[in-house]
Order: sequence, then structure tokens, then C-alpha cells
Amino acid sequence: MGIRAWLGEKVAGYLQKPGNASPTPPTSSFAALEQAIEVGDVLLVDGNSRIATAIKYLTQSTWSHAAFCVAKDATEGVMLLEADVVAGVRLVPLSFYQSSHTRICRPIGIRPEDMSKAVEYAKSRLGHQYDTGHILDLARYLISTPPVPVEWRRSLLTFGSGDPTKAICSSLIAQAFQSIHYPILPHAMEEKLIRRHHSQYVPGDFDISPYFAIIKPNLHEQFDPYQLQWHKPSADPEEGDRAP
Repeated sequence: MGIRAWLGEKVAGYLQKPGNASPTPPTSSFAALEQAIEVGDVLLVDGNSRIATAIKYLTQSTWSHAAFCVAKDATEGVMLLEADVVAGVRLVPLSFYQSSHTRICRPIGIRPEDMSKAVEYAKSRLGHQYDTGHILDLARYLISTPPVPVEWRRSLLTFGSGDPTKAICSSLIAQAFQSIHYPILPHAMEEKLIRRHHSQYVPGDFDISPYFAIIKPNLHEQFDPYQLQWHKPSADPEEGDRAP
């Protein structure tokens, strides 16, 4: 193991610990989230770890992590595939993120047989390590947060090691979709699309992609605003509880 990889593993444990910011609460119930998500969806997570702080700073996005829904059945429930900084590429149940602020991004128009190919491609990466070179690139932005021009921030997330047996969360999912030639945020040149390198994708790209629909779990279960139960706050200005 090289010095850079050894140091990356040591730093990974530190970066995985919670940061100072308060976590954003989920905006829907876990039951609604579980019902709405489907195989092939990308689940974005608003993380609260130290490494999440760096990713959100560099991407100027709410989303610091992405996981890929690869299974949903009555027996095992919903399973997500993700690249964890310590455990590497692994499977976790959806319940792992039931207390997190999340967003479902759904690719539109993919044939079932192609979606199966993308899922199998992602599963073939199980057991791969997280790219520790990427971790070290992020760690320096937690020592201090230097003013980085917006146009440079994406490139600072693409250094890594380049080792094909290592991955980061968004690049792994991007590779799965690229394996079936599905677009995320390609370059446009003279009305032709040019595929980005998978290492250039960040979690927030699935949110802003024109090819992924945003699924709101509360709306998915036939939301009726007239059924909401409102509780009056202790001091409601409309009721005249104003300071003299």
C-alpha cells in the first residue's frame, strides 16, 4: 500500500464523523419514501459528516452523497448500492437513510432490460474500495475553506487516483448509466452530445439533470392539502398576541 493510500484510509475515518452543522430533517415519512422509490432511482442525501461539508462547499449543492436503488421486494425491502469512504462499495437498506434529508431522482425512458444492465453493472463493483486519493483532495478543504472560484470547483473533485477498482459515489452511478448510454449532464457541442468523464459527476448533477425526474414522496401518495392537521403556535400574530 502506498503512502497516499495509507494516509487516505486514516483520514477517511476522521472525515466520516459528524460535522458541526445541524442535520436537515427529512421532508417526508420513511413509509412514503419507501413506497415512492423504484429500482433504478438515484437517492441523493444531504449528509452531515465532515467529508459531506467539503463536498457541499465545492459543489455549492445541498447534496453530498448519492446511492443507487438496485432492489425492491417484499422480503428484503429496498436496497441501495453506494460507495462509502470506509467500507467501500456496498449494499445498505433504505432504512439506513430514514433520518436523512433525501431526494429521489428518476431516469426517464429507460427500457427495463437496459435498467437491469445498469443495475448489474453497478453490482459488479461491490467490494471495490473508495478512492482514497479523492479523500485527500477533499480533506484539505476542511483544514480551511479557501475561496475557490466557482468555475474551478468541479475540477477539484475529479483528481482522485484513477484506479478502476476504486470509486466515489457519484462517479460509480454515472458509470452505471453510461454503460447503457443514458445521459446525465453531457456537454453540448454543435447540437451533438459529448459524454463527460464519469469522474466529473457530483451528486447534485442528478438533481439538475434534464433527464431525471424529481419524485416527491408526499405527492406520490396522492397528497391532499385539505387533510392536513394544523396546530396553532403558542404566539400567533394573527390572533393578536403581539408585544405591547
